Amino acid sequence: MRVAVGCDHAGFPLKADVIAAIRALGHEVHDLGTHDDEAVDYPDIAEAVGRAVTAGEAERGVIACGSGVGAAIAANKLPGIRAATCHDTFSARQGVEDDDMNVLSLGARVIGPQLARELVRAFLDARFSGAERHVRRLNKVRALEQRFGRPAG
Repeated sequence: MRVAVGCDHAGFPLKADVIAAIRALGHEVHDLGTHDDEAVDYPDIAEAVGRAVTAGEAERGVIACGSGVGAAIAANKLPGIRAATCHDTFSARQGVEDDDMNVLSLGARVIGPQLARELVRAFLDARFSGAERHVRRLNKVRALEQRFGRPAG
């Protein structure tokens, strides 16, 4: 699987651990920055990761900012992106299995490298269940995007 990874300056200290975890699981990394600790705005990084996922350049994405919240909010503005901030492995796994989450958002000021690696594993190992109730709910989410969403850009 190809995984797009991006972070702002607050998420930068966690990025190397995230990338190492993805590679250790046998996946390919599409690194979309930032590449140092100079200030950068999380919406720009979330957009880059989200666009990579929606364009098919990556199957999933992982983003990081200070809390994980801002990056998730920004990523969810892109139609087709289902991002969530997860700081426990149950949510990282269940978000994929039940909600077809395609972007994991991490708070680098909230969690440490070991938990980040565990979250990445739970997220990437999970598969959407395809259960009828989850498909029905996902279709309702898509309908919301169509009714109220605006094209990104």
